[in-house]
Amino acid sequence: MTDRLPELYVAVDVEADGPIPGPYSMISLGMAVTGRPDLTFYTELRPISDEYVPAALAVSGLDRDRLLREAPTAEEAMRAAATWVNGLRRIGRPVFLAAPAVWDGMFVHWYFVRFLGHSPFGATGSGVDLRSYWMGLTGVEWRDTRKGTIKHRLDLTDLPHTHHAGEDAAELAQVFAAVRRRPAQPD
Repeated sequence: MTDRLPELYVAVDVEADGPIPGPYSMISLGMAVTGRPDLTFYTELRPISDEYVPAALAVSGLDRDRLLREAPTAEEAMRAAATWVNGLRRIGRPVFLAAPAVWDGMFVHWYFVRFLGHSPFGATGSGVDLRSYWMGLTGVEWRDTRKGTIKHRLDLTDLPHTHHAGEDAAELAQVFAAVRRRPAQPD
């Protein structure tokens, strides 16, 4: 019975070629389970529209022409992602985690619903936002909740942020594990 299984915090990172899903495309998706570096998922996605913001595309370093030729379709990629998330249910209850959850969650939930009709993270696609969690844990103001600031406070400065969705999901999983080990106290 899944109610007795532990929560698995699935750190999610997205790279996209624009500010919102639909007119623009999610071009890569990475997921990593907090505390379980052996449980990861990564896929690139074929763009779903002709529109893109060159500066947004440049962040990931991915080649749009290559993605159009070689990447799985959005439906194929999201089906594989859902299969991976649902496979975690053997050992726990997957809980979406992102930083910020608004950005990554917007793309992930939209893509799951648009291409599969539902999200393996539930009807709302909601989950844990690292920044809000840190704010509640420490009592700091919003401006002090950026992931880089959190990493500095926890002495995790050796964890790179590469803008590769798979690597950045693994980074987030490690940061959240360290945050969860930290006792609740104001900074």
